[in-house]
Amino acid sequence: MNVFLWHVHGSWTTSFVQGPHRYLVPVLPDRGPDGLGRAVTWDWPDSVVEVTPEQARDEAIDVVILQRPHELVLAAGWLGRQPGRDVPVIYVEHNTPPDPTGNTKHVAASIAGCHLVHVTAFNATYWDNGDAPVTVIEHGIVDPGYRYVGDDVSACVAINEPVRRGRAVGADLLPFFEDRFAVALYGMRTEPLGGADLPQDRLHDAFITHRVYLHLARWTSLGLSLLEAMHLGMPVVALAATAAPSAIPTDAGIVDTDVRVLRDAAAELLRDPERSVQLGKAARASALERFGLGRFLGAWDALLQEAAA
Repeated sequence: MNVFLWHVHGSWTTSFVQGPHRYLVPVLPDRGPDGLGRAVTWDWPDSVVEVTPEQARDEAIDVVILQRPHELVLAAGWLGRQPGRDVPVIYVEHNTPPDPTGNTKHVAASIAGCHLVHVTAFNATYWDNGDAPVTVIEHGIVDPGYRYVGDDVSACVAINEPVRRGRAVGADLLPFFEDRFAVALYGMRTEPLGGADLPQDRLHDAFITHRVYLHLARWTSLGLSLLEAMHLGMPVVALAATAAPSAIPTDAGIVDTDVRVLRDAAAELLRDPERSVQLGKAARASALERFGLGRFLGAWDALLQEAAA
């Protein structure tokens, strides 16, 4: 099957393209947001093929995957075919709605013949999906293996663009935790808060040295870095917001809405390496069962076959 999709979310796409299909990824000379092409910081198989707008028009496309509202117009222009009318279309929504009251109508509801996929049940509930058929396919992670070390008595957190995204990602909470212990910040474009921009493999190498992983997002979808930390065998301390409470069992970490409870719990884990190891192993076992790659790819393969039928 030929699946056409833009390279938007590197971590999610890395898991998605591990399937049995041929994945056509738009590329432009400047490799900007609408033509990134193949990833350079993730490991993608040879079945991911870059296509220019000219090449895309000549390809036999079985399913188009949309992930941003303007891609509907882009896809029609690149392919010379209207998604939903001339070629099957699936819209993947990675994010929580901008309005937390649940009054935001999803763009997929206005695309004829479009199937809408949410990555968490929380997102599916909070978006107004209209009459669009909805499927929840939770994240799947390419297993990095159990690698936890935890000899650095500190916590780490991964936040992309913390300055721009601010309170939504919990960037304002970092000083509250740093008053008690060291916190290392990783992510993309972290200035002026500092931090490190690293490829995925090096990010995992950095994560595992820290004793605790912090997840402080108030209003985001379920972070893949959180699930990757759990796969690595890290104990997690997380704000009980959006889908995090359902993703982290009680024996795998500490989840609460009170940041004082979270700070005390993290500080206690920093003093207790044995309990940190115990929680981390439980986190990994839970993540493998619920967010394993096989379950993810199986669910996606079934939906792709249904859409293309």
